Amino acid sequence: MFNYLFILVVFIFISQCSLDTKTGFWTKTQVLENKKENIEKVFELNEAFQKEFNPNLKIRIKGSYYKKPFINNLTNNTGYINFEGNLKKISKFKFKKIKNFDFINPDILFGNDNSLVFFDNKGFILKFNQNSKLIWKKNHYDKKQIKQKPTIYFGANDKVLVAADSISNIYAMDYSNGNLIWKKFNSSPYNSEIKVFNDKVYMVDFENIIRCYSILDGKELWSFGTEKSFIKSQRKLSLIVHDEIVAFIDTFGDINALNANDGRLIWQSQTQNEDIFESTFLLKNSRLVYDNDIIYVSNNKNKFFAINSKNGFILWEQSINSSLEPTIIENLVFSVSEEGYFFVIDKLNGNILRSTKIFDSNKKNKIYSTGFIVAKKFIYVSLSNGRLLKVSIEDGKTKNMIKIDGDKISRPYILNNQMYILKNNAIIKIN
Repeated sequence: MFNYLFILVVFIFISQCSLDTKTGFWTKTQVLENKKENIEKVFELNEAFQKEFNPNLKIRIKGSYYKKPFINNLTNNTGYINFEGNLKKISKFKFKKIKNFDFINPDILFGNDNSLVFFDNKGFILKFNQNSKLIWKKNHYDKKQIKQKPTIYFGANDKVLVAADSISNIYAMDYSNGNLIWKKFNSSPYNSEIKVFNDKVYMVDFENIIRCYSILDGKELWSFGTEKSFIKSQRKLSLIVHDEIVAFIDTFGDINALNANDGRLIWQSQTQNEDIFESTFLLKNSRLVYDNDIIYVSNNKNKFFAINSKNGFILWEQSINSSLEPTIIENLVFSVSEEGYFFVIDKLNGNILRSTKIFDSNKKNKIYSTGFIVAKKFIYVSLSNGRLLKVSIEDGKTKNMIKIDGDKISRPYILNNQMYILKNNAIIKIN
């Protein structure tokens, strides 16, 4: 009985400490410290911010461009990209249609040699150059595994390509020719990004276990598990590596920071209320994004967080409904919500500086953004109906809508001033 009263008192206290989110400013959340671990608990359920705010505010970026932000990006922050295409010339590199493409959100891997790597529906791994010329095509599965149509995730350094899949395999190939170096079998399928750092490979499986392998021989160096989920989400999990720390988000929305060398837990931070614990299979988190000692993450439960990467403390929280990874450029945070708003946020305190409506999204048309990039004067926003928006950074207004395809397309990727977009049976190149 005492425990219930204590929780009720804490909830009332937190509710009284929060600012009104309708003003467009951030809400600071009181936290509780667990004696065993440094755990942040967020209890409030706020409505998403869904209106234009300061639409006449002009914003200009003066930051420097990021160089090749899609090549082995350990922090997931794509930053400010040097791109200014006319978006008129479209070509496609086609392959066999990917099963469950709408749910698994696969990524293209870009190499330091300006190559692209992806897979098809039969487990073939394809490497080709920027001109869509195939360099090599390899399949390291037997007939039984091919029939299972594995989803494959990639990570790489200059010499080794690492692949992990949805049927529990992890293997390494020579990046230059695709020949197999080693292959291992895990007790559970993999379901996350892959990060390669200092000859170590990091990824998370379906049991919410992060595993660290040697890229040289595939030996497991350490593992760390959180609570298992009984319902297996198809949503790919995210992880980042920075300052000898690896942080990942599990299926429950808990962020775990570990020592990258030995897997020792440093801190944990919760982003979900335990009262909605049973509905976490509906949770969609963005990728974790790191910038200057802060980890950013948002979700489709109207929560956007900035978290201290050293101790897990929540620095600020905002009521934005987005499962897309934000982009951080100097003191600005850019995000696009599921309701079709383009947000510019003050990185230091979480204040919404401006929000503008850039596309119509409602229950009837069910259109949503699949990702965006920030480049020179515009952000480029992919939509689930195959359209690409060109939105002005300065005034937040949509300047153009280009039809790329009739089905769902991925976020845009940029390499050497060329844009690439992924669909279920092709990689689309746009100049």
